[in-house]
Amino acid sequence: MKFNRFNTVIFIGFFAIVGVIIMQLFLLNQAYIFEKKDVEDKIHFALQDVVERIYRDNKSELPTTNLIKKVSENYFIVNVNDVFENQILEHYLKTEFEKVKLELDFEYAIYDCSSESMVYGNYVAVDGKKESVCEDCFSKNTDLTYYFAIRFPHVKQSYFKSLSQYWVFTAVLFLVLIIYVYSVFLMLQQKRYTDLQKDFINNMTHEFKTPLASILIASNYANSQNEIKDNPKLSKYMQIIINQSNKLNQHIEKILYVAKTDSNQIALEKTKVDVQSVLELVKENILLKHQKNIQIEIGLAKKYFVMADEFHFYNLIYNVIDNAVKYSENEAIIQISSKENNKGLQLNFSDKGVGIPANDLPFVFDKFFRVAREDSKDIEGFGIGLSYVKRVCEWHKWKVFATNNEDKGITISIQINKNDYE
Repeated sequence: MKFNRFNTVIFIGFFAIVGVIIMQLFLLNQAYIFEKKDVEDKIHFALQDVVERIYRDNKSELPTTNLIKKVSENYFIVNVNDVFENQILEHYLKTEFEKVKLELDFEYAIYDCSSESMVYGNYVAVDGKKESVCEDCFSKNTDLTYYFAIRFPHVKQSYFKSLSQYWVFTAVLFLVLIIYVYSVFLMLQQKRYTDLQKDFINNMTHEFKTPLASILIASNYANSQNEIKDNPKLSKYMQIIINQSNKLNQHIEKILYVAKTDSNQIALEKTKVDVQSVLELVKENILLKHQKNIQIEIGLAKKYFVMADEFHFYNLIYNVIDNAVKYSENEAIIQISSKENNKGLQLNFSDKGVGIPANDLPFVFDKFFRVAREDSKDIEGFGIGLSYVKRVCEWHKWKVFATNNEDKGITISIQINKNDYE
């Protein structure tokens, strides 16, 4: 796989999320170990206090050896080494567990010397709901004489219950990872389709240009022949072929250029450009192109020079004015003005056209977007003129925005940075 910026960001994001999940699992394991040790310490201290109270009742001296033996995670044997009563033992167990705030169900059994067997004591539930007892779970110890065994059937479940918030966080992280991987998969799939689309457009437009160039050459040659010139009907038909071929060629060039700009193959060549001269040139070409009444008023406050790519700057101005003319009705009235502000120089292009609905205004610079209207089929274009304007402004680090006029039409404003004009 080729490691471009897109792939690098994807891999960094993936490993970052995986790293966070690994850290969360590590913290979860540490929290489990800490919770387990805390519960075992509470059990040990509570049982130790129970033994001390039994020895205190019997007025016996407490031995120095450890009297509590952990057999398994939920099973403990306590060597009392002295006589004690069943009811007193249960009372002490409840009291001491309550002191250390150990909220666990437990059951216990006492070794009976006379029968040499473990006698089941009782099942004590925290919520008062007794479950099925397990009398066979208690085994006798041949090395001890006076002892009891205690069992916590739900101690493992308590560990997981106390760590519920950690499990929630871990589940959320796994969900984020799944969503991220799925999103990346969709982006890669979309990127592949976009690349295929660009390749298709480039190949098809190039395939169109070759026969179209042949048609234009043949049409221009035929149009110069005396047989065609002397026949008004043939001359008219030949002129239609030439005009429509030129129009088709312009559309193909525009599609090719958009495909090129999307692939970031544009390099700006900034020079000092006379704004007034460019506006006059665009005005002249617009008047030659359209067969309608057009009034273009250029009212710059003074002579300005901007640092811009002259080719793209011309196309930018041309697309803005051409778009205003196309969406004007019988007569196109366009006013061009300038305004200096704290951000730089602002060029405003106001028209008296049909205007744009407020809901559609934020999308006029989106590629292929065309405002829904009844006469849209009669207006030429693919909806890429203003998207190209926005792209050129982004290359120059300028801003472009559209606003509706109070009376009629819209105003396209181009904000040029202070460093880019004189």
